[in-house]
Amino acid sequence: MNKQEIIAKLPYSKPFLFVDEILSITENGVEGSYTFDSDLDFYKGHFKDNPITPGVILTEVMAQIGLVCLGFFLLNDTFNKNTSIALSSTEIEFLKPVFPNEKVTVISEKIYFRFGKLKCKVKMINEKDEEVCSGTMAGMIV
Repeated sequence: MNKQEIIAKLPYSKPFLFVDEILSITENGVEGSYTFDSDLDFYKGHFKDNPITPGVILTEVMAQIGLVCLGFFLLNDTFNKNTSIALSSTEIEFLKPVFPNEKVTVISEKIYFRFGKLKCKVKMINEKDEEVCSGTMAGMIV
């Protein structure tokens, strides 16, 4: 499965698709990017007159790129339309805010993939190459 096929098979659509591009992907990890459009609804109220991307959305971006894209790649031959990856745990530290129109890159390194569980070390960096958030995430194949 190539990079574009992986994105096309993701079980999300706009405005909840947070993967613009997969930059690289191997059996050991994935790197992808997303740019936060200033018109996204959550910016209207978080925070009033000073919009900042909510941490839950940053976590979702990390999960979509760092777990789901990598999981689909690892499943390659066994992937089918009924395959999903459900987030099972996260431990994320938030270090810097992400603002509207900001592009971020997610870098995920596989810790393990066994018994239907994928666990990764994931970090997000901004265009200044500053770490925005990082931690570990795990998901289950369902």
